[in-house]
Amino acid sequence: MIPDFDTRLARARFRAWHRGTREADYTIGGFYDRYHAGWDEADLVWFEALLEEEDSDILAWAMGANPPPRKYGGPLMDALKKLDFVTI
Repeated sequence: MIPDFDTRLARARFRAWHRGTREADYTIGGFYDRYHAGWDEADLVWFEALLEEEDSDILAWAMGANPPPRKYGGPLMDALKKLDFVTI
């Protein structure tokens, strides 16, 4: 059985906030918290794919140290790069 949208969002939230390092938790979890309410199916698919990537890669893309792969380009990556959602 394929999980419904809300179940997938809940799973994504857990995975976003339990990455293994504080830096990744704040970056990826904070991004989720700020933006998930407006996501549609395509946005959630994008985020679920992002969650499969290595934390070091995601952080490098967010901070502009490395360019993200083409498949992650677009408005969500642009929002991730702003890092204005990270509150400590």
